[in-house]
Amino acid sequence: MTIDYSAPGVFTDLRDVPSDRFEGIGGAAPNVCGAVPTLFVQPYEMERLGVPSDRLVTNQVRAAGDLVDALWQLDPTSLSQPRAVENRAVGTCRHFTVLSVALLRRAGIEARARCGFATYFQPGQALDHWIVEWNNGERWIRMDTEVLGTGIVPTPDDLAPGAFLTGGEAWQAFRRGEIDASTYGVYGTTNFGPSEIRGNLVRDLASLVKVETLPWDEWGRMTAAYQGTTGPDYDGVLDDAAGIIAGGDPSAIRAIASHPDLVSPFESASAAPEG
Repeated sequence: MTIDYSAPGVFTDLRDVPSDRFEGIGGAAPNVCGAVPTLFVQPYEMERLGVPSDRLVTNQVRAAGDLVDALWQLDPTSLSQPRAVENRAVGTCRHFTVLSVALLRRAGIEARARCGFATYFQPGQALDHWIVEWNNGERWIRMDTEVLGTGIVPTPDDLAPGAFLTGGEAWQAFRRGEIDASTYGVYGTTNFGPSEIRGNLVRDLASLVKVETLPWDEWGRMTAAYQGTTGPDYDGVLDDAAGIIAGGDPSAIRAIASHPDLVSPFESASAAPEG
């Protein structure tokens, strides 16, 4: 059984959104996402940029259609157009990514969100991050739509190997003793270590079955894993999941994503996580 990454998922369905909100969007994947870097402001940037505190509400929005509605209310112009700071919503890297994936799928381009760690923000650290993968017919290309055109990384439209590690890639590297897990975590916090890698592996798996959760959604045994109370049995499940993700077989990915410890609680865009 294949996974159709050109079709919308629970959080990336834009079919009921008026088409004028996407006027001028088209072409190759980087062009489809060309204005995305100007659509959101990170929460930690709000005070510096003068973004009002009531706008933080969009940081909790899961569905891309709702994000488009929020952006349209701030500025009723197509999402093909770059926006001034005062007309941007608030969101994390996940919001940049999920809206990008929704736009790409709307354009009929195979695309999926990946949850993991970027190595290009802080020297010596791999920071919690989400990016886009899209298929050009020959390979999956990793693209960071949050930083397109910013110069933060040399080729954000085709990230170099090692620039970004998915949760599964980081987990396998950790288990092989190839990385220092204490350098993997969330910017601006003390949340670093193996538990952060565990969490991003599970979120990345959910993304691969087209359920792109919020970065702080937890389910199954994730909360216990963050608290350090899971043991070898759970890590064994994660070993299996990481190996299956690396193998890339859609049927196996679907099967492991249905494991009782890993299955996402989301059945609709309005569902709440159970953890």
